[in-house]
Amino acid sequence: MSETYEMTAEGLVALRTEVEELETTGRARIAAEIKTARDFGDLKENAEYHAAKDAQGMLEARISQLRERLNHAKVVETRGGGMVTFGSHVSVVDEESGKQSEYELVSAQDAAPAAGRLSVESPVAVALRGKRTGDVAAVHTPRGVRRLRVVNVS
Repeated sequence: MSETYEMTAEGLVALRTEVEELETTGRARIAAEIKTARDFGDLKENAEYHAAKDAQGMLEARISQLRERLNHAKVVETRGGGMVTFGSHVSVVDEESGKQSEYELVSAQDAAPAAGRLSVESPVAVALRGKRTGDVAAVHTPRGVRRLRVVNVS
């Protein structure tokens, strides 16, 4: 049985867009590289040809991987109710430093920590799940416990 891939609606759109880009532009680019490399002559000792064929194999593997995710994607919408769940946008304040941060809880595949998109499997997201505005989440880090107060959930 295949794994179900939970994702946001935006994540599903981005996944479909990436697959379409790879299947059209990506394949055309690789085909052009292979054609150009063939024109260089003897294929046995043609490094450009072998590099292009390797790139083609990696492209097809990536397309296959993304197609698998698409075929088993499950869009999970935020349940709302002011509780931090998958897909939630949450604002928190670190009680020690006073620093405010904004996060969106997304699938591991859609995570981009620098952009505030946390994997629901990350320690911060695990600590925040189920919390409501005003609640404090304790996040265990190598430097000790960080206490994050939930300011807003949407």
